[in-house]
Amino acid sequence: MKRIFVYAAATLPMIFWGMSFVWTKIVFKSYGPITTITLRLIIATIFLYVFMIMRKKKEKVRRKDLKYFILLAFMEPFCYFIGESFGLKLVSATLAAVVITTIPVVTPVFAWLILKERLTPMNVVGLLFSFSGVLVIVIGPGFQLTASPAGLLLLGFAVLSTVGYGILVKKIADRYSSLTIVTLQNFIAILFFLPVFFLTEFHSFISARPGAGVIEALIALAVLCSAVAFVLMTVAIREIGVSRFNVFINIIPVFTALFAWMLLGETLSARKLIGIAIVVAGLFLSQLAGGKQPGKEIYFAEG
Repeated sequence: MKRIFVYAAATLPMIFWGMSFVWTKIVFKSYGPITTITLRLIIATIFLYVFMIMRKKKEKVRRKDLKYFILLAFMEPFCYFIGESFGLKLVSATLAAVVITTIPVVTPVFAWLILKERLTPMNVVGLLFSFSGVLVIVIGPGFQLTASPAGLLLLGFAVLSTVGYGILVKKIADRYSSLTIVTLQNFIAILFFLPVFFLTEFHSFISARPGAGVIEALIALAVLCSAVAFVLMTVAIREIGVSRFNVFINIIPVFTALFAWMLLGETLSARKLIGIAIVVAGLFLSQLAGGKQPGKEIYFAEG
């Protein structure tokens, strides 16, 4: 029974994060990207803070480390969600999930360039496989781009933001728990988003009349994707380790494709399925290299 619980704890976050792209599309029917992100962060931060208090896991943050938390919050959630959310306005949920899920493949390359960490041949093979899979999805017959270039650039910006976050988080990961880091960075990110929200989307927010489906999707994003999934992730990592847990991350695009097909009516063409399979294969290959990728225990909590 314990084994079943552990693997359920590892699988459920993938389902939630796979659904996050679909739920975001649903919320966009009534709210803009900035409103969606701000409300999601507020709800998730309250949930995580209450969870910390109940579990008596509250930690005191040193004043000298606040600058790191501010930088972390700026990279993720602020820059990450800007790229992901505005990118989702322009491309399909499935494509967004595929691009975002290449993060663990891209991270070792930048860790090699910036931190001089070892880059194995398998990392390179995984990177090439994953990007070729993305190309299969976005390039149609006659080598024409079938996805919005702006959407792809925004999603690429989200990927780079998380890579930077993963590298920077090493500065404080050994001093604070993942729960503390994610909760505090979410709170600081709210302070980043609020001025943008009031300047850009406040009037459309107060005039919006969201239906029950939009409200449910928003709560699911905040509670399930940004809070419950994170708690389950920490349980799974403690029991089976980071490397084995990250194998599960590879199936996020599969869940997204299925849910987008069932709920949003997105087409599930053979080309898209082949592209997803190639991306997932690249992700598995990159992890066969072993070794720890910087920050990956935390950054998928924001999926």
